[in-house]
Amino acid sequence: MTDWQDNQVFWDEALKTIQNHVSEQEFVMWFQQISYSGSEQDTISVTVPSSFYRDQVKQRYLELILTTLKELSGRAFQIEFDIVRTEMTPPPQRAEPTIPDAHGAPEAAVNRPPRRAVPAPGLIVDYTFQNFIVGDNNRFAANAAMAIARNPGTTYNPCLIYGGVGLGKTHLLHSIGNAVWEDRAGEGKIVYVTAEDFTNEFIRSIQENKTHMFKSKYRNADVLLIDDIHFLQKKNETQEELFHTFNALFDAKKQMIFTSDRPVSEIKDITERLQNRFTRGLTVDLQPPQMETAVAILKTKAEKRGVHVSDEVINLICQKITTNVRDLEAALTKIIAYAELVNKEVSLEVAQRQLKDFFSSPMQNNITVDIIQRVVADYFNLSPSELKGKKRTRQVAFPRQMAMYISREITEASMTDVGLEFGGRDHTTVMHACQRINSRMRTDPTIEDIIQTLIRRIREEGSRA
Repeated sequence: MTDWQDNQVFWDEALKTIQNHVSEQEFVMWFQQISYSGSEQDTISVTVPSSFYRDQVKQRYLELILTTLKELSGRAFQIEFDIVRTEMTPPPQRAEPTIPDAHGAPEAAVNRPPRRAVPAPGLIVDYTFQNFIVGDNNRFAANAAMAIARNPGTTYNPCLIYGGVGLGKTHLLHSIGNAVWEDRAGEGKIVYVTAEDFTNEFIRSIQENKTHMFKSKYRNADVLLIDDIHFLQKKNETQEELFHTFNALFDAKKQMIFTSDRPVSEIKDITERLQNRFTRGLTVDLQPPQMETAVAILKTKAEKRGVHVSDEVINLICQKITTNVRDLEAALTKIIAYAELVNKEVSLEVAQRQLKDFFSSPMQNNITVDIIQRVVADYFNLSPSELKGKKRTRQVAFPRQMAMYISREITEASMTDVGLEFGGRDHTTVMHACQRINSRMRTDPTIEDIIQTLIRRIREEGSRA
């Protein structure tokens, strides 16, 4: 333990220690803009660029900072945050949002002023950082979105957020737009559009000879938010127009955020130069929520509806549904609605009955071995006929075993049925494949990751069937 005489050196040493306990991205994002400004007795004063920044650091890292200071000095300190705005940080017109964490609620927001009466055009007012539940599955994406909202056009431009259906891409997109809109007191031009609507507007502008109005709308945006860019596949003229729109906004240092259901590299029929533009800045992904995050999401939703749902029921839902947030919320809504309509408690028995019905829904019935074969073949750059064929090379045999394993896991097909779908193979071949994949998953975590990714894509494909 050192007797620190120079508190500036003490603070610098504390930051070095903290750097060993957080990721590189977190340290750059949340600690590099904190500056030591002075101390008095057991209080250290630091400066941060905004109240948004202060709230996030206090919510996420205050305990780590205080613990580090105590470990280095042997005595307890308090931290006082002073806001010193930089030119790049416009003064906010409201208390900044904090994101609820799966570990607990954010700091009390009693003094937070109400949201602006006039919402930003085209944005969903209820999609904000305040009600986006953060867990390990989405923490990096959420932090990046907040950093963008704090300084649009200067941090992570462009940003691409990708992930499966119902994982929060659109929520984050609107949260950024709403935060910037409120920070700027409703000034500035924030444009949200789906890729499908962007395409339809572009086609209509050509038909009506109004392309100049279309270009003015999108190329003069301060923040451009485009949802579901995978829709642009094979739409060559729209891609060309978006390419030029991108260049105009990038050169003007205007912020662009895009979302997709998969990495850009996996989107077919997108021109290489547009792919390069999408990935020029920051790319972040969203994964299905882990148990702890899923529980926090459902508890928040139940509280918002004013319904008491026991931990037992919530845990059951989270154990049974591991696909995405949308499915979790749909299951909870179904259970609550049934209980309200028949005037019953939201009991475990009610939940079990409704979840059984939930898994018998058309979406689940739409998942067939044929869909599984197509998705797995596409993932491994094979054809479905190769999975059904007689090749035994590792490049084909292992994906085939994965497809057989998944067929047994998420469909009602028997081993005999699955064998027939894979070129008339015997049920013992399917049994061996399942045993092989189970064994590999126990020794190689990446295999389980691939399986979960494939299952997620198969369910998404099934929901579209």
